[in-house]
Amino acid sequence: MANCKRQIEHALTLDRREWGLAQTSPVWQTESRKMDHMKIAIGSDHAGFQYKDKIRAFLEGLGHNVTDFGTHSEEPVDYPLFIRPVAEAVARGEFERGIVLGGSGNGEAIVANRIQGIRCALCWNADSARLGRQHNDANMLSLGQRMMSPETALQIASLWLETPFEGGRHQRRIDLIDAPSK
Repeated sequence: MANCKRQIEHALTLDRREWGLAQTSPVWQTESRKMDHMKIAIGSDHAGFQYKDKIRAFLEGLGHNVTDFGTHSEEPVDYPLFIRPVAEAVARGEFERGIVLGGSGNGEAIVANRIQGIRCALCWNADSARLGRQHNDANMLSLGQRMMSPETALQIASLWLETPFEGGRHQRRIDLIDAPSK
């Protein structure tokens, strides 16, 4: 447990070169694609609690307004009770994005994607995060604390937030996803 804590604390000190992201500047540091600070909802179950707190602190350090929907400890809880409120708040437009965490992230993504208007991407590396935004306009991110290092979780969250949606042919597909069934 102590080793994990040291890794997370170290991850907060990493710069983009150490993350392998040196070839691109963060959106919020470029003139042409300036990223405004976002309102972000975050929630987890007990198995995602440690990373949730570190990601929240990291995002607040970047100037984002982050609201924590819980849980607030490693005491076992039923994840839908914490994930569904995050997804509903994002779907209502109260937050621009949402991040949910669990042990694998699978259940959290399933719960979030049950809410109309939510496109929650379960991501496990930088490419899945980038494509989730570029092609799917994912408005929520699901991460599995047991599936990745803390550095990877921070890298994914950062890249997912700064990656814009490409639109074009991808917008047509999003419209099909959101269209009511006939």
